[in-house]
Formats: sequence, C-alpha cells, structure tokens
Amino acid sequence: MPTNADGTMSLSQNTDLYYLCGIDQEESVLALFPDAKNPADREILFIRETNEHIAIWEGEKHSKEKATALSGINNIQWTSQIDATLHRLILQTRNIYLNTNEYVRADTSVQTRDSRFIKNCIAKYPLHNYERLAPLMHRLRIRKDKEEIKMLQQACDITESGFRRALNFVKPGVGEWEVEAEYAHEFIRHKSKGFAYTPIIGSGKNALCLHYMENNQICEDGAMLLMDVGAEYGNWNADMTRTIPVNGKFSDRQRAVYNSVLTVMRKCNEIMRPGILPADYQKKSVEFMEQELIILGLINADDARNQSDDKPLVKKYFMHGTSHHLGLDVHDVSPSEEPFAAGMVLTIEPGIYIREENMGVRLENNILIGETENIDLMSNIPIEAAEIEALMAGTN
Repeated sequence: MPTNADGTMSLSQNTDLYYLCGIDQEESVLALFPDAKNPADREILFIRETNEHIAIWEGEKHSKEKATALSGINNIQWTSQIDATLHRLILQTRNIYLNTNEYVRADTSVQTRDSRFIKNCIAKYPLHNYERLAPLMHRLRIRKDKEEIKMLQQACDITESGFRRALNFVKPGVGEWEVEAEYAHEFIRHKSKGFAYTPIIGSGKNALCLHYMENNQICEDGAMLLMDVGAEYGNWNADMTRTIPVNGKFSDRQRAVYNSVLTVMRKCNEIMRPGILPADYQKKSVEFMEQELIILGLINADDARNQSDDKPLVKKYFMHGTSHHLGLDVHDVSPSEEPFAAGMVLTIEPGIYIREENMGVRLENNILIGETENIDLMSNIPIEAAEIEALMAGTN
C-alpha cells in the first residue's frame, strides 16, 4: 500500500491466504480447485518471480522450491502465469469462489486487489456462478488447532515480558510514549514484528477514551495508567489490557473499582462455555457489571431494577462488548452468532469508565475454550492488585 512520495507501508499479509498456505510474501495468489480433473491443478500457488535487481534492492524472494517447503504445495507458478492458468481452469467449472473482507465492522473505503480481481473476473466470465469464500473461511478459522494455539501462546508470553518490563519502568513523570517504547523494545527483542495493533497507553482521563492512541501525555502521580497492548508473533496476535497505578500504589477507590472489573472478568470466564450464544453471554456480562456498579455506588439498585432491558445505566460506565475472537486477526473472523465451542480463542475485557472521577479501568486476558474447562493463555501475566503493587515496588 502506498503512503506519500515513493513510500509504502510494510506488508500485512491477507490472513485468509496466510491461513491456507503460510506464505508471507507480497503479490502471492492461491488458487484452489478441489475437484479438478488433473490432481496438479487442485492447489496452485503463484508467487512473484525474483531476479538479481530485486534481490539487491528488496532482498531475496521465495524460490519455487522454498515456496513448496513453506506451503506444502507442489504446483508453484510465477505470477506472470496467472491469467493463462486461471483461464484454462475457469473454463472447466461452473462455480467460482472469490474472497472478500466480510468482517462486520470492516472499512472497505480503500479498493483492494481482491475487489479489483472480482470486477475483472466477472467482466471476463459473466456467465459463471459466483460464490462467497468468506463464510467458508470463517468456518475454518473460528476454531484453533494445536499449532495455532502454540503461536498464540508465544504472542501472549512475549506480551507478558513487555508488561513486566513496564511495571519496572512506570512512575510519576514518565511519558505515555516512553511506556510504549518499553513494550516495543521487549516485543522486538523476542523476534516479534512489534505491536499486534496500535497500542493504547492512556493515563488519567485518557483512559476514558476507548481508542486513545496519541500516547503523548505525562503520567501523573495519583493517576491510573491503562495499557491495551499485545505482541504479534508469526502473524498471530495477543491482546492484553492492564490498568496500574502510576505511583505503584492503588488508592482505596482505585482498588475497589479495579477489583470490581476483575470480578466481572472472572465471572465471564465461568460462563464462556461451549453452547452459550454470544448475545446471551454479553447480556450476562452486563448483568455482572450492573451488580458491581451498584456495589461501587455508581448506580442505584432501585433505578437498576426499573431500567429498560438495554441497561442504559450500566452503559454509562461500561459501553463496549466484553469479548471478541482472537487469532490471525486481532478481531478475528467468525460466523455470525455462532455459539461458543471448544477450540475457540476469545478475549475477556470488561471495563469501568468513570468520567466524573477521571478514571478508566479495563482488564483483558485471552481465553481458550476447552471441553471441560477454559485455559487462560495469559494466566502468568500479573493481574492481582497486590501482585502489581509488589512488582512495581520491586519486592516480588
């Protein structure tokens, strides 16, 4: 993707393509034809042909042999052969499945290569039957296998290293940007490309903005610091949130709010079990939060009983979803309203945001749903208030 002048963004591989063949190189194309008459045509990987000039300026690109070793696909062709090969194959079939980004909140304002290919394909072969590939990919990707979980765990472990480093660094007077730099240093030194998403390092009132990304303010004594960060590893993503006291010591009020968020997180983990629908899970999560907000004195119990089903009193202090799928995409794809099932990996991220107190607290861990019990992929990352205080004081 171009930026300005002759600049380009770094490659962010199409996650469906990467999921299917493991190739992390630009201008790669995968064609699958499972019922092709010739077995060699059932899977074809097209890659960019390299030369000495490209090698000097951009580095080595995959040879056909290396592409086969990485992907397991034997039929490797150069991208210059795409048109002729696809023409030959398309004439053998009635149905063509094409890929699009069908994530429910996807921003499709920028035209992609996929969208250009769809236009050209329909113009060239108007009498074929076109189908959507995305629903099939969502079905494949929603449950993670052992190798995927290993990669996610590694991303979580690198995130843990970053958080422990931050606990030793944060104190009154440091800049939010300096905290971000501590994470970046730790992530990259563990062979991560860096952040899985733009980090949120929000102190004081900045924690009240759910997508605060400026990270340019000073962390003040007595404030809380919300850090929503995660490491990438091999294109797999962690997604962690922790909120800590800048001076290393929770006030009584800060601790009470913090423990309420932690209570909701643990209750959500108990009900995030196979068979529950996401909508029902979210409804229960809001009910858990309602009870904590009553305990904290933020809403009145009588008012809570009399409010409408959409819980506007709760949403004043907790206005976002509690969980999302996690994987090759931070907000990973999933079939709409699919019941939770073993093998899915989701976040749990409740929060309480009190504008009148300039305090926002959010906690977030990554959970693998198991057949008999859930597995917290971030179970080693400190989360108890007392443990955080001890680590910041250097006594643990």
